[in-house]
Amino acid sequence: MSAISATEVRKNWGGFIDSVVRGRPEFVKRNRDFIAVLSIPHLETVLSAYRFHLVYDQEADGSISGSLQEIDVVANAPSVSELKQALAHELLEYAREYMEHYDLYSHAPNRKGHLPYVLRVLIQPDEAAVAALIDA
Repeated sequence: MSAISATEVRKNWGGFIDSVVRGRPEFVKRNRDFIAVLSIPHLETVLSAYRFHLVYDQEADGSISGSLQEIDVVANAPSVSELKQALAHELLEYAREYMEHYDLYSHAPNRKGHLPYVLRVLIQPDEAAVAALIDA
């Protein structure tokens, strides 16, 4: 892997950021550690395949209960569109909790695979954009 040294990045921090934001992702090496640096639009492209699939049923009272296949969040609402909004809210809460407890969640066998979904949720501009990631 070809990488820029951290020393070179520090010497030209502003130019480095400009090249990543307006150009291409870069790899940086510091001692034996490597990191990837990419802009949010590039990250959005990388994560574009990560969407959510809604499974739902109509309850006896006419409301709709549903859950997501990829991450175990559930909600109930009067309609499918309102259910998607409620699940989007729950996804945002879960994504924030995941990052708050990253050391625990990223190593838990049942949660470590959630990371790309969590990042996809966190880079959305608002809750409506998160709801748009839910396919019903």
